[in-house]
Amino acid sequence: MRASFIAIALSAMIATNAFAQDVGQAAPAFDVSGASANVRLAEMKGKVVYVDFWASWCAPCKQSFPWMNEMQAKYGARGFQIVGVTVDRKREDADKFLAATPARFTVAYDTTGKVAEAYKPKGMPTSYLIGADGVVRAVHVGFKDSDRAELEQQIQAALTAARR
Repeated sequence: MRASFIAIALSAMIATNAFAQDVGQAAPAFDVSGASANVRLAEMKGKVVYVDFWASWCAPCKQSFPWMNEMQAKYGARGFQIVGVTVDRKREDADKFLAATPARFTVAYDTTGKVAEAYKPKGMPTSYLIGADGVVRAVHVGFKDSDRAELEQQIQAALTAARR
């Protein structure tokens, strides 16, 4: 009986840690290479951050980049920051994608897979909206044109909450 209880308790602890990226949980910190300097989530404390995992081979990612560029331009002055985290193992693959589909937001290169391991994206792209308090407010898998309005509403709500 006691061994069963311990096994259940350990499973619960492991499950809690395995899903640290869930809504309501603190966003896992990261520090990875960027285009010109390291990208550190801790340095964005106090901002609303949209962490988007993408890959050079991801077709929906090509659709999401223009929208993310638009959101960064529209809300950046209000304390909003997009970080596009590429999961490509080769930086050259990501750079080819970026040459054809430019990003006007921060890009991070997760060539080791450590950031993706912490966040556990369920598909490409997967985005995490992190409030100014560092807590995950929303998780979204995939990207379609029909997602735009809902995602923007979530960004607006996070920015409004950050002002309180």
